[in-house]
Amino acid sequence: MNIKTIIAIAFLSFGLTAAADDRIISLAYEVNLSEFHAPATANGKVSFKECEDCTKHLVRVTEATRYSINGKNVRLADFKEACMLANDRDNKNLTVLHHLESDTIQSIDVYL
Repeated sequence: MNIKTIIAIAFLSFGLTAAADDRIISLAYEVNLSEFHAPATANGKVSFKECEDCTKHLVRVTEATRYSINGKNVRLADFKEACMLANDRDNKNLTVLHHLESDTIQSIDVYL
């Protein structure tokens, strides 16, 4: 066999191995605003439930956690204020992106 063919086969094999890695790294939760409690500080914890009867999640946030309202990035203080002042909290949803390997929240997005 030709050395170029062997190298090509080796690269293809490595590429297929990388593509076959199907680990779940993050989970996104859609949560009612009424089932969500924002963190007190930038390194605090959020608590949320996916439904009334579901288990409560308590997950740490970091300085890198991104908060957004209607698609616009905001500071934690502005995010907390908007969530507190929201009307009809039972019909407003937010999305919480939980990074499983670090067990931290990557982002929280709400549309009010």
